[in-house]
Amino acid sequence: MQAVVYHRYGSPDVLEFQEIPRPTPAEDQVLIRVHAASVNPYDWHFLRGTPSFIRLFIGMRRPKFPRLGADVAGVIEAVGDKVAPFKPGDAVFGTAKGSFAEYACAAASQIAMKPQEISFERAACLPIAGITALQGVRDKGKVQTVQTVLINGAAGGVGTFAVQIAKSLGARVTGVCSSRNVELVRSIGADEVIDYTREDFARSGQHYDLLFDLVGNRSLADYLRAIKPRGTYISCGGGGPDRGTMELLAGMLRNAIRSRFVSQKMPGLLAKVNREDLAILADLVQSGTVIPVVDRTYSLHEIAEAVRHVESGHVRGKVVIAVA
Repeated sequence: MQAVVYHRYGSPDVLEFQEIPRPTPAEDQVLIRVHAASVNPYDWHFLRGTPSFIRLFIGMRRPKFPRLGADVAGVIEAVGDKVAPFKPGDAVFGTAKGSFAEYACAAASQIAMKPQEISFERAACLPIAGITALQGVRDKGKVQTVQTVLINGAAGGVGTFAVQIAKSLGARVTGVCSSRNVELVRSIGADEVIDYTREDFARSGQHYDLLFDLVGNRSLADYLRAIKPRGTYISCGGGGPDRGTMELLAGMLRNAIRSRFVSQKMPGLLAKVNREDLAILADLVQSGTVIPVVDRTYSLHEIAEAVRHVESGHVRGKVVIAVA
């Protein structure tokens, strides 16, 4: 089978196509014939090995697992001995290591059935970005009806899902984005949209129950200034490939120290893909409550260009890879 591989850390230029053996699923895995995948910042973190401390886990000098990709949608070709309830022929979506390939293996606990009404391309948008938005807004933010939510980075992959999920929970949502994305963010349900090139949300005088930050471009003091005394601040991602390890760690340390002296809640967010939440996302899309925003679709052989586009930080919604 054809697969995207990388044998050293670096820019998208180090990505190669190779003919490699089709993988065999373990007893708790399924083998998926990939129809579509999508690109996340997660991918360029692995590609570049940044921030550098993650190399302790993925390989110091070179990647231990030389395949790229996580989000996946496709059809099951084979199943392990201890897999239920899936069977060959099932259309599924979820996460699979090395999904930028014709075939990939996925843990049965990290996939769900794809509703017939949802295309493979739309399903491939959901796993990492959708789960991050769902667990951030619902679980960490504990958003309830009539609460106010501000999404900083509302036009991105996680942001477009977060706006729509917060609205589905009955919140009043404000999205922060650039001028070119104002109409997009309004079209997916935001009650108010702040163009950050013209207005500073931290000095507007408005205070929110939840501030979900997906950009990381402001000081913690600015974020806390924009939320209510008992409000919640959640940070997820932010910064591009050039953001250094020491800068990231210093910011995390400052936030941890500051959190001990303020009344606002600052829970950590480490999204975990699971079958139940994937099914919830599929239901939201199937009902029309959530609509995946697709910026561009690339072929598998255009993967380097697709990753560069995501690295630019100017993606509107998701970047999809059409494999089959």
